Amino acid sequence: MNSPERSRSIFRFAAPHNFYPLAGRLAPCFAAAALVLGVVGLWLGFFVAPTDATQGEVYRVIFIHVPAAWMSMFVYLVMAFWSAVGLVMNTRLSFIMSQALAPTGAMFCFVALWTGALWGKPTWGAYWVWDARLTSQLLLLFLYFGFIALTRAIEDPRRADRAGAIIALVGAVNVPIIYFSVQWWNTLHQGASVSVTKAPSMATTMLLGMLVMAIAAWMYTLAVVLWRARSMILERERHTEWVGAVLEREAQGGRA
Repeated sequence: MNSPERSRSIFRFAAPHNFYPLAGRLAPCFAAAALVLGVVGLWLGFFVAPTDATQGEVYRVIFIHVPAAWMSMFVYLVMAFWSAVGLVMNTRLSFIMSQALAPTGAMFCFVALWTGALWGKPTWGAYWVWDARLTSQLLLLFLYFGFIALTRAIEDPRRADRAGAIIALVGAVNVPIIYFSVQWWNTLHQGASVSVTKAPSMATTMLLGMLVMAIAAWMYTLAVVLWRARSMILERERHTEWVGAVLEREAQGGRA
């Protein structure tokens, strides 16, 4: 198969009726990977990784906090990417993917803030401080909530798609602010423990556990977003013949 034919075979999944069965096949695989990696990552983080010399056992919250914080930022950027694709190419599936990502990104953002508060109490003496990193992360949560609320409040799907896409693209500016806040301002939040430009400042077992948990979080995101996108596709395409056929097969116990 030559390159143009391969490209056409890939882009055919931009059509909701082609993407729907593909998502149904892939989602369980990603869910299984998330479960296995999550168990391995938690085992490494809570039972294998050594006790931190400075913070003791409380530092183990990083195996949930750091992957959640990473995912909250990365998911928002992916959401903004799909929003941009939708605006430029006017593809329905792009907007669906963007909106399917938002609840999961908001969940990770909340988990990052909540676990950060639990970590902050014993280390800083307070659950919350108006630190640059924490404040910009809280703003990210509000951006997620605003995106979700706006897209669901507008009845016309086309208007909702475009309004949400604008929020996603404008809000993406906040992501680099979160990442570089510890470098740009004098903050209580510690700097990055993992960097592409220098060696990690933690034990190998700690790093391995954190990276495994991060991959598990990404696998979870893929599974949940694909399942959510399938539901959104059925809702939006409910008047088409192919959705009627799918629902009929599923009602009879068949597989889409």
